[in-house]
Amino acid sequence: MSDVTRPYIVIPCLNEEAAIETLLRGVLAHCANVIVIDDGSSDHTADIVAQMPVVLIRHAERHGKGEALRAGFREALRRGASGVLTMDGDGQHDPADIPRILAAARRFPDTLIIGARMLDRERQPGARRRANDVADWGVSWGCGRPVADTQSGQRWYPQMAAELVDIQAQDFVFEAAILIAVARDLEMPIVSIPIPSRYEASARHSHFRPVRDITRIVWYTFWRVVHYGHIVRSYRAAHDTPPTIFDPDHRVPDARPAVSGITGNPPPARG
Repeated sequence: MSDVTRPYIVIPCLNEEAAIETLLRGVLAHCANVIVIDDGSSDHTADIVAQMPVVLIRHAERHGKGEALRAGFREALRRGASGVLTMDGDGQHDPADIPRILAAARRFPDTLIIGARMLDRERQPGARRRANDVADWGVSWGCGRPVADTQSGQRWYPQMAAELVDIQAQDFVFEAAILIAVARDLEMPIVSIPIPSRYEASARHSHFRPVRDITRIVWYTFWRVVHYGHIVRSYRAAHDTPPTIFDPDHRVPDARPAVSGITGNPPPARG
């Protein structure tokens, strides 16, 4: 059984000089084990990170988010992490949510926890919100169970999930691929906790390209659905019930609750 006694926080970043110092100060207030992967930044991101008490991994050129996360997972596991909590480097994720995610991880051992942007969704740009909805529809099908906010980069990966690091997927597809493998191959529960949507007008333009990246994610997911088989049963399992939410503060009306010790996730449709 996994535990939360030695969590590591992994933060991939690319040209985040405007946000990274404030983000890291907030993160370090909650966890001392932090790994930052600078994925070939052309600004002062790496110089800023190098002055902070964190582990810095530098890529000489850009390899994409998937490879950045892969490098962070490997380093965290090498250092004896009991699990990995990922966050984006642009300040979209609030370090104040770290204790809530780790509390959920303690309550639901061996469970992948997603910080789902279910609050203040109106702050999301319309194109991004629609792209995320399409991805949720497709990736949930791939998982054979409903999953809230499959595109969120703020997640807790138990050690067994982090060990899927060598899965064959790149860039933004990597996170979808791990979700599907966690659900299908590990039969690991997935629970989401509500977090706010944070899209500041002053933030740098997202590296995520809705049309290109969602097309890649959906295409990958389609072939995973075919691989596992029972296509119709998987679809029904993914869309006939709502996702499982851990919401002790009742911030999301009518959320399907996660019960202590039981996630409420249906078993994934198996091939």
